[in-house]
Amino acid sequence: MTLLLGFAAVNTGNNLLFLVVSGLLAFMSVTGLAGMINLKGLTPELLPPAEIFAGTVTPFRLRLHNQKQRLPSFLIRVECENGQGVTLPVVSHASAVETAVQMLFPRRGFARIGTIRISSPFPVNFFNRFWSFSIQDEFLVYPRLMQGTAVGDGPETRRIGSDTRRDRGQDGELERIAGYSGNEPLRMIHWKLSARVDELLVKEFGRQSAPPLVIDPDRLSGNSLEERVSQAAWLVRRKVHERPVGLCLAGRTIPPASGRIHGALLLKELALYGLT
Repeated sequence: MTLLLGFAAVNTGNNLLFLVVSGLLAFMSVTGLAGMINLKGLTPELLPPAEIFAGTVTPFRLRLHNQKQRLPSFLIRVECENGQGVTLPVVSHASAVETAVQMLFPRRGFARIGTIRISSPFPVNFFNRFWSFSIQDEFLVYPRLMQGTAVGDGPETRRIGSDTRRDRGQDGELERIAGYSGNEPLRMIHWKLSARVDELLVKEFGRQSAPPLVIDPDRLSGNSLEERVSQAAWLVRRKVHERPVGLCLAGRTIPPASGRIHGALLLKELALYGLT
């Protein structure tokens, strides 16, 4: 439009058209400069969560820093590869705004965010200016979780879900009061309750320690390696807080242990298993 008005002003020598063209060019220059200043000094930072599973939408923390000391930024749109975009109405000067961005990764293994694009239609929504940032930080994506059947060494039997534990011990929680059979040690007798009912009663405790579980993905029931690895990851995440869990991967055995740190180690091994 401005170009047509410029040609018309030159061909006709109309001073009014010259003034209109000059005003439009000045307006475009000022708004363009304001738009670039609005994006200047913005730096994105993407913080992954502790666990990322393939095929599962995962919230990342997006922190947008405004390094300008005096000017805020308006109508900022942040878009990430493999994720949704978010719009931030205002980012104050010399500060940072934090929000959540939903990300989805289809495959396990090491992954990168790639490119983060920051754009804005400010100030008059005629042009949408943008800057792109390349994020090269790597993070690990765990296998997709798929419910599997617990298969272990020793007394472990195949089962799905949970059931009532029937084995007894002396180091767990008190489960019930039962009659004295003559085989229990004397320290298990509940003397106060026995005195009330005129018969010997004993305390029965659950077993605090469970037998270890060693998971071999090649022995699981999946039709492909990815399905078996996904089932193994589900078993690790579900069982590692209840009992010692280990892995057998291509002849290499990771000894059973329990706890969050050991569970993360097992999930990392499964995330990289079979990848070249």
